[in-house]
Amino acid sequence: MPLMSKHQMIEAIRQRNRSATVEYLTDFDEDELKTYLARLTDLIGHRGPDSVWTRNTRHSCFARRTRVAA
Repeated sequence: MPLMSKHQMIEAIRQRNRSATVEYLTDFDEDELKTYLARLTDLIGHRGPDSVWTRNTRHSCFARRTRVAA
């Protein structure tokens, strides 16, 4: 995958996963975004754009993200 800025990775993720918000994705660091984008790209490439991704929350770095109201 070519080098991308954090903003570019967020936009690429949102093109593949329209339910992911900018606010949610900005909490991730660049390595986490890169992993997320690679998984989405791999999923869509192998299964097609209408496939479903079941997240394994036990091992997912994405499951630990929660927002706390200030």
